[in-house]
Amino acid sequence: MSEVDVIYEDNHLLVVNKPTKLATMGATGQSTLHSLGCDYIRRTCNKPGKVYLGIVSRLDSMTSGVIVMARTSKAASRLTPQFANHSGEGAKKTYLAVVAGRVEQQEGVLIDDVYKDDAAHRMRVAHHTRADAKEARLEFDVLGFDRDSTLLKVKPLTGRKHQIRLQWSEAGYPLLGDAKYGSERSWPTGIALHSWRLSITHPTKKERMTFEAPVPDAWKNKLDSSLLKAV
Repeated sequence: MSEVDVIYEDNHLLVVNKPTKLATMGATGQSTLHSLGCDYIRRTCNKPGKVYLGIVSRLDSMTSGVIVMARTSKAASRLTPQFANHSGEGAKKTYLAVVAGRVEQQEGVLIDDVYKDDAAHRMRVAHHTRADAKEARLEFDVLGFDRDSTLLKVKPLTGRKHQIRLQWSEAGYPLLGDAKYGSERSWPTGIALHSWRLSITHPTKKERMTFEAPVPDAWKNKLDSSLLKAV
């Protein structure tokens, strides 16, 4: 990938549709969303040299979808607290996920205490009291079934690392393609998790804005077309 898929941009924001297999930032020796975004601004705005682009939230490398970056330090300072606040005027994220099995409960909330397992480079659910465990909560709605899998709409209510992947694995429904969290089934690209919608308050206009990334083509090729009409 040498180009960013821009959803929206102005002097303060750069909102893009991130593909799978691309780190948001920090990957040594390879392109990242951040580096490609900086290249895009240099080219389109004729700004040779160093370009500011602030990372205010991240997506896992194997997760696709909408993500916002800040074009100014002022925008970054006003966006970062929104992603730390998961109520009120905080940022609101909605994901699409495909999990193994049929989730019969049409809607609900998953709540777990989770902690980092640094040695294994993953998160785990705490089944006993731990000082380092933090609550992870998410809301979900079932959008439909495709043979022996379920398409879900998921809204994280907390911002724990890998929480959607971990919580659905713990519930017995791992995301397709997510071998780290127990999936035994493949997915065409990355894992079956897509950042579908993102709602934020614009850092200078103070207006509420919602951005949406279309369902990836790989999903359309894998899932029954009638199922995606719910999206």
